[in-house]
Amino acid sequence: MPVTNSLPTVRPSTRSSRRRRAAGRAFALTAALGLSLTTVNLLGPEDAGVASAAELTRTPRVQLTSAETRTQFTAFPRELQLPEVPAVPGLPQTLEDVVPWVENSLAQFIPPPPPPRPTTVRPAAGVLTSGYGYRWGAMHAGLDFGDPLGAPIHAVTDGVVIEAGPASGFGLWVRILQDDGTVGVYGHMQDILVSVGQHVAAGDVIATVGSRGYSTGPHLHYEVHVPGVGPVDPAGWLGARGVDVH
Repeated sequence: MPVTNSLPTVRPSTRSSRRRRAAGRAFALTAALGLSLTTVNLLGPEDAGVASAAELTRTPRVQLTSAETRTQFTAFPRELQLPEVPAVPGLPQTLEDVVPWVENSLAQFIPPPPPPRPTTVRPAAGVLTSGYGYRWGAMHAGLDFGDPLGAPIHAVTDGVVIEAGPASGFGLWVRILQDDGTVGVYGHMQDILVSVGQHVAAGDVIATVGSRGYSTGPHLHYEVHVPGVGPVDPAGWLGARGVDVH
């Protein structure tokens, strides 16, 4: 049976190991000595005499001062200089322009408010055919407005209807408690379009022009009664409220 001999174990020479360890210690000592000398040179002659052993063993802070190793740094100002942006037509350029610009932009989408509603209007569009005062020996206590049959009759002011229906001499009438406490009387109408207790606004159509009762033709008879006083001239009362009937 063949016998296989194991390979001989090769042991390093003790003398070679000692040589390698000695060389390593010498290299480390040389490197440490060179580093210390470099540190002393960097500190300068005036600092070398006061540097302690601990300072000499610190990691040196190398200052690059030679022409070959000098690094150029750019100093930035404290305020950041933003690049100029070209103005965009139609957009605000300053804070003072922002609010008017927003208001104008919103105005394109928000409809304008309606004009203020008048508080007093003319009761009919027709011309004044008869005024306040005595006529044919009797007192004519109102104004007559000649208008075609069926023409609209408007509430003179805001108010509440207190009577609507037949009336002696007027055929049909409407009485409205007006916004200042006076009572407006509308007579000779063809059709009544409101009812008692109804709230009306100045300009609302309350009836149509007729010729009922004691009448010589289609017209509206309008009176103004002051509580405790009686009828007054509607022309002066309307004129004081900005309505000219002539």
